[in-house]
Amino acid sequence: MNLTQDQLRAHLMETDPEFRRLAEEHRAYKEQLQGLAERAYLSPEQQVAETKIKKMKLRLKDQMQEIMDRYRHEHEGQPV
Repeated sequence: MNLTQDQLRAHLMETDPEFRRLAEEHRAYKEQLQGLAERAYLSPEQQVAETKIKKMKLRLKDQMQEIMDRYRHEHEGQPV
C-alpha cells in the first residue's frame, strides 16, 4: 500500500515519537516566523533571529523528510 505524503505524515505523527517531536518543533518555528512577518519593521536583531529560525525550520523539515524516506524504503509495498 503506497501512502500519500499527507497520509505518511499522519501515520508517522501517530507512531514515531522522533517524527512527532520534529514536527512540533517545526510548527513552533513556523508560528514564530508568522509573528515576525506580522511586524511592519524588524530590528537588526529580529532580522538575525528570523534568519536563524528559517534555517532551523528547514533543518527540521529535512530531518522529517529523511524519516519519511527511510520509512518508505523500509516498508515499500507493505501495508501499514
